[in-house]
Amino acid sequence: MKILHITNSIDPATGGPASCVAELSAALNRLGHSPEIACLDAPGSACLARAKVPIYALGPVSRGFGYAPRLLPWLKAQGGRFDAVIVHGLWQYPGVAARLAFKAGRAPRRYVFPHGMLDPWFSHAHPFKHMRKWLYWNLIERHSLGGANAVLFTCEEESRLARKTFPGADYKSAVVSYGTATPPDNAETQREALFKVYPDLQYQPFWLFLGRVHSKKGIDMLIDAYGTLATASTNPLPRLVIAGPCAEPAYLEKLKAHAARVCPADSVVWPGMLSGDVKWGALRAAEVFILPSHQENFGIAVVEALACRTPVLISDQVNIHREIADDGAGLVEPDTAGGVLRLLRRWLEIQPDAHRAMRASAERCFHAHYEIGAVARSLVAAIFKADQGKSTS
Repeated sequence: MKILHITNSIDPATGGPASCVAELSAALNRLGHSPEIACLDAPGSACLARAKVPIYALGPVSRGFGYAPRLLPWLKAQGGRFDAVIVHGLWQYPGVAARLAFKAGRAPRRYVFPHGMLDPWFSHAHPFKHMRKWLYWNLIERHSLGGANAVLFTCEEESRLARKTFPGADYKSAVVSYGTATPPDNAETQREALFKVYPDLQYQPFWLFLGRVHSKKGIDMLIDAYGTLATASTNPLPRLVIAGPCAEPAYLEKLKAHAARVCPADSVVWPGMLSGDVKWGALRAAEVFILPSHQENFGIAVVEALACRTPVLISDQVNIHREIADDGAGLVEPDTAGGVLRLLRRWLEIQPDAHRAMRASAERCFHAHYEIGAVARSLVAAIFKADQGKSTS
């Protein structure tokens, strides 16, 4: 089957979906399918080298709606080569272009992957933006989803929540697996890469947040909870590493200043975005991974931590929290100040033997639910099932 992925970017700095598109394409290739990628990155962008399948860079675009004049003509000219087209993300031009290029009921079949962008959290957290999205939904997006062969969700919780954002939305839905590739099998090399860049982390345990530094991630609550415990503890806590890109420098500086006020000196480390062996080294060396997010349709960094045998502390707003709790791969609490404080306290109370057992559970959880080969097989099955006019949720 020839499959075209359409996405704004495959640059990992833009978030988890960008990382998954390249890995998922490679996994589909290994299954004998023929995936290709159309993205709106600029030709020659360094991130394009990540793709191991044919990729077409049809940007650049400015921030915002993501209009790219080359996209629609390219889709009309090339679309006939494909059996299925998957649009990743909502609210931007790629979805419009795909709908205009590929008419409902005709080949290629069209699918939409919202990647959490229908979560009702956004309507409560950003009511003004939701008003604009409500208008866009009624004019454009509901037609894009309604005319698709299926709207693909990464878990049952995401599919359920999406129905609350725009009640009465008429589209077929399917739940597919989601995840990432097994990390390269060179754990010691990866740890050495981390310690070469950040030698201080080699001599003291640390807790890790890794992801986009954004207000929805609950980092402010994490800093407060860490500062409370560190101040009250007679023994030093593991250092807190907050790693990831931030699109708003003023927000990042605000968080750093807050951490300097409420946490012991030099206890919070801000390395910025980590990639390659340094990133995997951080995930492997961390005592625990923490994501107290207010909204997370999936949380690809959570799954990457599980793949590295690292237990996770997450909020109940990470939509895969039930699977993780059921598998004993981490701890879950509400996305409140009290909930984050309980997360850290519960972790501190766990004995070393239980730490080791949770590491083994983390690895089992990853292979059972989130390994990229299983994800690719799930996607292919959902495409065939949706093509028969059936909905899986």
